[in-house]
Amino acid sequence: MWLEWLPWRWMIGRIAKVGGFMDPGSVIAQLQRFAQPSEVTYPVEILRLAAAMHARGLINSQAIQHNLDWVWPYWAERQFDPKDPAFIPRAFSLTHINLTHRNWTAVGLPGCDQFPIVDPAGLVTPLLDGWSIDCWIVPELGKPLIPSRLSLSAQALSTAENLSVTTQTEKDGLGLTCKVEAGGDSVFPVCLLDVAAVSNCHAWCVISLRPYNPEGISFINHIEVKKNGEEWRVNERDLVRFHKTPERFALSEYCLGDVYRNLFTETTQNKVSCHVGLATGAGLYELWPGVAREIRVEVPLTGDSKPASAKGTMVSSPAPAELWTRSLLGACRAEIPDLKIKYLYDSALRTVLLHAPKDVYPGPYTYKHFWFRDAAFILYAMICAGLQDQAEKVIDASFFHRQTPFGYFHSQDGEWDSNGEALWTLWKYCQLTGREPKQAWRGPIEKAAKWIERKRLPVHPESFHSGLLPAGFSAEHLGPSDYYYWDDFWSVAGLKAAAKLLDQFGEFMLRDRFENSAADLSACIDQSLMRLEMLRADKSMPASPNRRMDSGAIGSIVSGYPLRLWQPDDPRLAASVNYLLDHCFIDNGFFHDMGHSGINPYLTLHIAQNLLRAGDSRYFGVMKGVADIASPTGQWPEAVNPVTQGGCMGDGQHVWAAAEWLLMIRNCFVREENDTLLLCSGISPYWLEESSRLFFGPVLTEFGSVSVWVTAEDKHVRIAWSGNWHKNAPKIEIRLPFSAAVHPEADGKEVVIESWVRS
Repeated sequence: MWLEWLPWRWMIGRIAKVGGFMDPGSVIAQLQRFAQPSEVTYPVEILRLAAAMHARGLINSQAIQHNLDWVWPYWAERQFDPKDPAFIPRAFSLTHINLTHRNWTAVGLPGCDQFPIVDPAGLVTPLLDGWSIDCWIVPELGKPLIPSRLSLSAQALSTAENLSVTTQTEKDGLGLTCKVEAGGDSVFPVCLLDVAAVSNCHAWCVISLRPYNPEGISFINHIEVKKNGEEWRVNERDLVRFHKTPERFALSEYCLGDVYRNLFTETTQNKVSCHVGLATGAGLYELWPGVAREIRVEVPLTGDSKPASAKGTMVSSPAPAELWTRSLLGACRAEIPDLKIKYLYDSALRTVLLHAPKDVYPGPYTYKHFWFRDAAFILYAMICAGLQDQAEKVIDASFFHRQTPFGYFHSQDGEWDSNGEALWTLWKYCQLTGREPKQAWRGPIEKAAKWIERKRLPVHPESFHSGLLPAGFSAEHLGPSDYYYWDDFWSVAGLKAAAKLLDQFGEFMLRDRFENSAADLSACIDQSLMRLEMLRADKSMPASPNRRMDSGAIGSIVSGYPLRLWQPDDPRLAASVNYLLDHCFIDNGFFHDMGHSGINPYLTLHIAQNLLRAGDSRYFGVMKGVADIASPTGQWPEAVNPVTQGGCMGDGQHVWAAAEWLLMIRNCFVREENDTLLLCSGISPYWLEESSRLFFGPVLTEFGSVSVWVTAEDKHVRIAWSGNWHKNAPKIEIRLPFSAAVHPEADGKEVVIESWVRS
């Protein structure tokens, strides 16, 4: 390009040196030496996310540490307290970001892409990346109740009717309960905050408008009190409505300090402007000793919100409960004696449904973006769980408009796994539902498979990456750009999927072509691994041919789960899983040193799934380790800080992790292996106490829909099943972990396993 002839790099380097800075060109060049040559050095989308996060972190560094007399969100109160285990010295850190308690839980309605989030102390952020509402009790005499300053609040997610998060805090005779849910409907949704406050002395319940959220500062430049105190107009755009008018208001701007310090200052002003962007406001409700008070606050989530309901009436209607009921109709139900396991399943089911309104998102806030990688796992879980119609809508709305004319399924540059993931997802949808692929999919399927063929490197027998996919950053958590086996395994799966899909279109020549391409790529992977084994005298698989064994090897075990390209007892797979268990585990969780630097729930479950396939009883301890680090609302962040047990990476509610939990429980009850349907291979003996009854279904499998009943009766276990098969009934094997395999008759519906012993 002609721009390359201009001396831009020299000019930028010269300017930097004059200003006393390092030459950015030389720094970038040095960074590139850590990676293999690649078309894209680093994922632009991740750079954008990181840039936005650290820009906020720079603002946090100016706002928080110089104003520690303010009330800050839970993570900041912990992270800036030198006596707290979450404390991080700031020193030369230019940005201050949440690295210790990245935890939040979304509420909302199916089909609506607005996700209010609630942090561990009950701080509510109604609008994406916006300001928040916090609740306190401030007595006339004595210490106030400020949830973010307490080490622990009781929090739970309710899935009974609507999806809601309730946070309870008590201290010194003061009690505060905050319930957050979405009301209205999917066209005109509102965030509803219901507050119940009680005090043993004369006090005030404070509903405070805060210029921050769980990531840090979110500017408030203008607050106006309207309609005799019934409304706040925030930033001349957003509305906050009170169903009972506060007895008094207080407003403040940055130069006057936090409104917390000025709650009882007499004022007649009804609006405030702050050029710094740290305006705060408070509505105060008087509390009398022993008299509970209830307050409702409503925030419209769209600009076209319906008019406010009459003062004192309930805006919520049966619509949210009915919407959830309809959306979950036919979904797979789990009845398990272990109430925590069941709670996590029920929470995960609603989490994946909530985050798939049109696109599918791996998170409600930081990761409210689309990636094929996350979508593959989330949609697979949805289909298995009986949410296939919602998954189909996402596929049609999200997949094909992202395919380039050359066949590349593009969600971000430089990743070569997306075509395999998209094709595999299309095949799983057809295979599990028994439906034929849509005619409109035929062209994109062929183009996507041909893109994989063209993308492969030439075959050079002396090269460790002969015939593989080129270097890329792929799943960016694996490390710098390299020739990742993760890309290759997904591409094999994608080519196989394309062959099966095109076979259903009657395209037999294309079917044979892509079957042969898949076999050839698979042979190139085997050749590369064989050369590595001869060099290292070790069967375990690193992340790429250029890497030693490290936590990045987690990407290579995708060959076992979910792709099942290799048999469960493949020695290379077993060696890799054992390496990860021996070298990369903390407290029964996979600790990923690269990027995440935390315990990864979804990657931990990949290991548990491979152990389950192999009949290795260690799967349950690994699975339980993931359950143990779930938040009280049944959620997982992308990665967990091993010290604080709070989130340290990514979105505070990671939908991929929720999807993996659904798939883990599903495979414990029902899973496929070759041409056989395995039942109950992951049922824990601890779930089978005397007279316990388990149920799972209806769940979609490759052979059709099936429901399973398990009953423990005295000295035997009764297992029954009912299937709605796509064709003929499959071979079925009952494989309880504590007994020998049982092969029922082809037309069987029930078996009884005698004299079982709980180990």
